[in-house]
Amino acid sequence: MSQAVNPGGNADGDSRRDFLLYATATVGAVGTALAVWPFIDSMNPAKDVMALASVEVDLSPVEVGQAITVVWRGKPVFVRHRTEKDIEQARAVDPATLPDPATDDERAIHKPEWLVMIGICTHLGCVPKGQKPSDPKGDYNGWFCVCHGSHYDTAGRIRKGPAPLNLPVPEYAFLDDTTIQIGQEA
Repeated sequence: MSQAVNPGGNADGDSRRDFLLYATATVGAVGTALAVWPFIDSMNPAKDVMALASVEVDLSPVEVGQAITVVWRGKPVFVRHRTEKDIEQARAVDPATLPDPATDDERAIHKPEWLVMIGICTHLGCVPKGQKPSDPKGDYNGWFCVCHGSHYDTAGRIRKGPAPLNLPVPEYAFLDDTTIQIGQEA
């Protein structure tokens, strides 16, 4: 028996072949995605790391003139409830005269009486003194890095010494009148 040759191809055979090709490619792509997903998912931060992404701090026990230190992402964060005198001293400084110019309003972002900063000296990563009442506060009544002599004012701005930058202000927000959240929500 002889078979007739269709020069244009068999429509049923072509569509069946195309279907098998597309079905096989789709199953292969889905299979590859399912096989690779655990590897990709393992690159996400662990839950314990995500828990450190933000921290809530209750400020209600902190009296005017007091300071507390909290840990966020393994770093000390200084929170000071500033006095009117602290705020006046910080606002009286001309930012143009500072090594790292910044106004007090740029430092105490949400409420002038609360100053929130990462407590790591910008010179060599020491932790400046000034959180405890008995600590030396330097020439500007703020913080003093005893390791190399950097003096910070009541707004955490570098005023004297080898530190090149102000103490950094982390991202934070007031959740209510007495609670702040440092960092982003997980």
